[in-house]
Amino acid sequence: MSGEVLYEVRNLTKRYGAVVALDDASMKLHAGEIVGLVGDNGAGKSTLVKCLSGAHQPTSGQILLDDVERNWHSPHDAIQAGVETLYQDSGLAPHLSVSANVFLGRELVKPGILGKMGFLSQKQMDVQAHRDLEEVGIAVPASGRSVSQLSGGQRQAVAIGRAVAWASKVIILDEPTNHLGARQAGEVLNVMLEAKAKGLGVIFISHTLPHVLQVTDRVVVLRLGKVVKDAPTSEFDAESLLGTITGLKIG
Repeated sequence: MSGEVLYEVRNLTKRYGAVVALDDASMKLHAGEIVGLVGDNGAGKSTLVKCLSGAHQPTSGQILLDDVERNWHSPHDAIQAGVETLYQDSGLAPHLSVSANVFLGRELVKPGILGKMGFLSQKQMDVQAHRDLEEVGIAVPASGRSVSQLSGGQRQAVAIGRAVAWASKVIILDEPTNHLGARQAGEVLNVMLEAKAKGLGVIFISHTLPHVLQVTDRVVVLRLGKVVKDAPTSEFDAESLLGTITGLKIG
């Protein structure tokens, strides 16, 4: 933990009819910190992420960014405030180039009359995308290369790199190393560490506990919608973390 509190939820509750998906949950995220958010299926992780990203609105409780209460009405609100969320489906368009994906929805246009006519500044996007990805340690052969030509790890790294490039405050990563091999997962974890080094706050949701223990500074454990443990990662090993998640003593 190296900076001020960036993002915080206080006593967050989310109900879907009679179902309580999130029950009085609180957590903090500091600048330059990676927090692991873990729990079994149905623990409330996805619901919390949807509230943090603006996809869903909580039933009660507070969400604060830079110590200011926020009421997200859509993911666009959160993105505009500097909160980027990457779900398991990276959202990349495989038929487009790397740079086109980095700037997807935020394309740069040519100056003057050409820009007003909708002509894109492809060269500028290629150069800037290559620079942005290099800054977070992503080795892509060419920013003009089609995403469909990249490995699974490279695709996921590009998606995270895009989030790092555009986020000014917080990045939320939902299972970013899922279905990746060891080397590819390592690339993704390194990008997360680069984001931390830039002073961003990172929330890392994962079922892969060794990855959580490898890169996080703190771990928040959810069980049945409640935060049951919030502690420095150094207090856990794989066995104790699994036991906290399940509520069972292991061994």
